[in-house]
Amino acid sequence: MTHTTLDRKPRSTSDGRRRPSPDGKRLFGRPSAGRQHHAGPLTYVLLGLAALVSLFPLYWNLVAASHSGERVVEAPAPLLPGPRLFDNLTFAWNQVDMGEALINTTVVAGLVALSTVLFSTLAGFAFAKLPFKGRNAMLALVVATMTIPPQLSVIPLYRIITDLGWVDQLQSVVLPSLVAAFGVFFMRQYLIEALPVELVEAARMDGAHSLRIIWHVVFPVARPAMAVLGMLVFVQAWNDFFWPFIALTPDGNPTLQVALAGLGAGNHTVDQAVVLTGALISTLPLLLVFAVLGKHIVGGITSGAVKS
Repeated sequence: MTHTTLDRKPRSTSDGRRRPSPDGKRLFGRPSAGRQHHAGPLTYVLLGLAALVSLFPLYWNLVAASHSGERVVEAPAPLLPGPRLFDNLTFAWNQVDMGEALINTTVVAGLVALSTVLFSTLAGFAFAKLPFKGRNAMLALVVATMTIPPQLSVIPLYRIITDLGWVDQLQSVVLPSLVAAFGVFFMRQYLIEALPVELVEAARMDGAHSLRIIWHVVFPVARPAMAVLGMLVFVQAWNDFFWPFIALTPDGNPTLQVALAGLGAGNHTVDQAVVLTGALISTLPLLLVFAVLGKHIVGGITSGAVKS
C-alpha cells in the first residue's frame, strides 16, 4: 500500500528564504512578494477630495484678486472670478515696485538655499562618517539650537548689522541664514544610511583627498536629499517675513513679503483685493518651480523609502 505524504511545510533554500508551497497557494494568508496592489474607486475619490481641499485656498485667492476690495469683504464671499484681475495685477505691481521685490527675493532665497545645502551636506557628512573627538556632543549641541526661538536673537543681530552698516541691505538677510541646524541633521541622517563607509575608505585607498571624495563620492550619493533640502529651504526663505521685515524697509530694498506689508494701503483703509493680488504674485513663482522640479523633488523624498 502506498502512503501519500501530507507534509506541506515550506522548504528553505540555501540562503535561508522559504520557497512557495508546491500547490501555489500563499502561505499564512499573506500576499506573495512583488505583488502589485491597485487602488480602488474609493481611494481615487478620497484623493480627489483632498486635492480639491488643498487647491481651494489658491483658487479663492485668484477669485479675490479679480474683484474689488468692497466685493471681497462682502457676505457671501464671491466664488467665481471677476473682471478686475488685470487691473489689480497692474496696480499691485506698480504700487510697491513688485519687480524689484521679486528679484530681491529670488536672490535671497537662492543664495540661502545654495549655502544651506552646501554647508549642511559637508557638516552632515562629517557627523555621519568622519570619526572625531566630541562628535556626539557637537551634534547634540547643533540639534539643541533648533529649540531656541528666533525672536531671542533679534536684538543682538540687529545691533550687529547696524554696526556693519547693513540695514536695508540684502546681505543682512542672507548671512544669518547661511546654514541651518535642521539641514545639518537632515543630511546627517540621510548619509548614515545612503553612504557606505566602505565607499569612503576605498576612495582613500585609491589616493583621493578629502575634497575629491566629497565631490565625486559624497555629492553624487547625497544628490536626492540635497534637492529636497534645497527646495524646503528655498520655500522657507521665500516666505520668510519676521527678520526681513526688521532688517529691510518697504521703500528701500524689500523682499516680496516685506513689500506685501505696504501693499493696498489707502486713506485709513486697506484694499484686501490688492493685498491678495500681491499674495498671488508671490505664490506663482513657487508653483512654477514645483511644476518644473516636482518629479525630482518627489523622487528625492521617496528614494530611500523602499529597500531592495
